[in-house]
Amino acid sequence: MKHELVTQLHNQFEQLVHTDVDSGVEFWFARDLQIVLGYSRWENFSKVIVRSVTSCDTAGYDASDHFLEVTKKVPVGSGAEREVEDYALSRYACYLVAQNGDPSKAPIAFAQTYFAVQTRKQEIIEQRLEDRERLEARKKLTTSEKQLSGVIFERLGDNQSFARIRSKGDTALFGGNTTQDMKNRLKVPKNRPLADYLPTITIKAKDFANEITNFNIKRDNLTAERTITEEHVKNNRDVRGLLTKRDISPEQLPPAEDIKKLERRVQSEEKKLPKEVKKLPPGAGENTIET
Repeated sequence: MKHELVTQLHNQFEQLVHTDVDSGVEFWFARDLQIVLGYSRWENFSKVIVRSVTSCDTAGYDASDHFLEVTKKVPVGSGAEREVEDYALSRYACYLVAQNGDPSKAPIAFAQTYFAVQTRKQEIIEQRLEDRERLEARKKLTTSEKQLSGVIFERLGDNQSFARIRSKGDTALFGGNTTQDMKNRLKVPKNRPLADYLPTITIKAKDFANEITNFNIKRDNLTAERTITEEHVKNNRDVRGLLTKRDISPEQLPPAEDIKKLERRVQSEEKKLPKEVKKLPPGAGENTIET
């Protein structure tokens, strides 16, 4: 997610925070979140809240501590007002709402991280977004490799052909450095895949080359290891060309954190979230201060 978009979304979410006067507990109104998360109709967003309440109960937490039904008055024209239903949501409730939304939408993806961390500092949220992006990129690469492996086996009937083809693709992507060369350079443990120590941009480069190879094998009905290898090497070389034109040499980039350690840390932080957030006090939403 681009820095400019992160800054914009961070500012929007910061404007929605309320604090209960008596307890000092932070909370957010559901109807405010509805707008910034991109839901035009309350009827649709309320369904997300219902799913989130269920998620809270399933996780073993009392939903009434995090989802507090309130009413508010909204203008209807000519100075008149009417009461509408709303919810005061704890940080954990907001996190669950984001988890039940569509992560392909930038505001939802941002909200998942914004409410998962125990701080509202933009730089920490931005780093966490980068961590999540790398985890998602690694999962996507795993998927494209499984698809490519399956297509190659279907065409060649050889369990070892995928490893040979992938290795030659790596050599093209890394400017003549083999997979083992890169593992040695990045000090990757012997029994671990190279991709677990690659930075996000290189993971995405490998995934992009895989996607093109997958597509072209099917489109051009490639059925020989030589032609499939040539296709995969060409795609990796072309992707490398895109990177080097932007002064990015994949083989020169430093190693990234072990993806397994990163995944464990992110999961640990999210498991601690319900225990660390404060419960909503009775009457939250009635006496508030803006932050």
